[in-house]
Amino acid sequence: MDVIKLHIVSPEGTLVETTVSAVTLPGTVGPFEVLKDHAALISSLDKGDIIYVSEGVEHRLPIADGFVEVRDNKVEACVEV
Repeated sequence: MDVIKLHIVSPEGTLVETTVSAVTLPGTVGPFEVLKDHAALISSLDKGDIIYVSEGVEHRLPIADGFVEVRDNKVEACVEV
């Protein structure tokens, strides 16, 4: 069941706005996965793929870098692609 709101923006505009069951992000100290009720955090992002599962389908978004905030089952990322 998709319960996390995922919003990814870049300087060019919104790239992704959907609900997901899981999202894996390329953190600067290593990749990490966000699931329902994850602890709040802010992290910088490194080059890699944001991988998210929406309606049972895995999607990949390659990024150059950025940052992310996780809070209250919302993942908001600002990235360079």
